[in-house]
Amino acid sequence: MKKQEEFKELSDKDLRERLDAEVIGLNQLRINHTITPLDDSGSIKEKRRNIARIHTELRARELKNIQ
Repeated sequence: MKKQEEFKELSDKDLRERLDAEVIGLNQLRINHTITPLDDSGSIKEKRRNIARIHTELRARELKNIQ
């Protein structure tokens, strides 16, 4: 299943919790990468993309509720 579909199934509350967890995870990855370079630096890119996907879904829901 694609990530976007996975996020659409979550409630607003779960989506916001997931966003917080992703942001914390990204910050932790960046700190760890600064100290010791990661073997898989693509994981930082993946976290950033997940955060963007969550923001996109939240914004789409916000616009849907306005109409």
